[in-house]
Amino acid sequence: LPLLHVLQLYYKFRRLPKQVLGLAHLEKLYLCGNRLRTLPDGISQLQGLRILALDFNKMDDVPLAVCQLANLTRLYLGSNRLMSLPPDIRNLQSLRCLWVESNYFQHFPKQLYDLPQLRSLQIGDNRLRTLPSDLWRMEALRGLWLYGNRFEEFPRVLLKMDQLEILDLDRNRISEFPSLLQLPALRLFSYDHNPVKGPPRVGEEVIIVGEGAEEALQVRERRKEAKERAQREAEEAAAAAAAAPTRFSKFCTVCRRVTLRSELY
Repeated sequence: LPLLHVLQLYYKFRRLPKQVLGLAHLEKLYLCGNRLRTLPDGISQLQGLRILALDFNKMDDVPLAVCQLANLTRLYLGSNRLMSLPPDIRNLQSLRCLWVESNYFQHFPKQLYDLPQLRSLQIGDNRLRTLPSDLWRMEALRGLWLYGNRFEEFPRVLLKMDQLEILDLDRNRISEFPSLLQLPALRLFSYDHNPVKGPPRVGEEVIIVGEGAEEALQVRERRKEAKERAQREAEEAAAAAAAAPTRFSKFCTVCRRVTLRSELY
């Protein structure tokens, strides 16, 4: 057991078994679906941890010892009772993925600005109504899930986050979306279950999910096919035009040979 790298405990534990704290080689610890309200301070000894999953527990606060796990790259805290994150979350400088969905956040946790590697943030099914105007400071962020919150207007700061690849605003109360053409990296935009009739303007490569998306994608596909057909026809015409002088040149050569032959005889 001391050499164990992965451990899953799904048995309605109220406390973390002490034996776990002695697993010095542990890299992945899954404690989802228990009844944990906190973790012992000794969890900070597991400095080899890369992944820690604490979903579906009964935590009101993030255990401070978790913030000492400097090598964490993925932290899952969904479906707890969290309303905020501790200032010490800033210590997780290697964190790339954070899930805090299905909690009670009313304000965006700005401590996350100090996590330079954070690429994926899942903060859906909370109680957010706005986003901070300087959210664009999260320059490493590539995926942002904001579904199931309480936005009534599209957060304009998102238009400054031109590195976003995935943006999910499902199940909010947004009645109008601006053009998203200024988000060049965007590859997936989901806006389903908002009071809109169709998608906003997006780039040709963006997959869209929501009211009117299927029709818009069909129109895009027909437009793409027409463009490709026109391009093929143009290439064929150009090739034919390039070949015409060659055929004419060969015809003239034949004519000169016939003329020369008639002069000789």
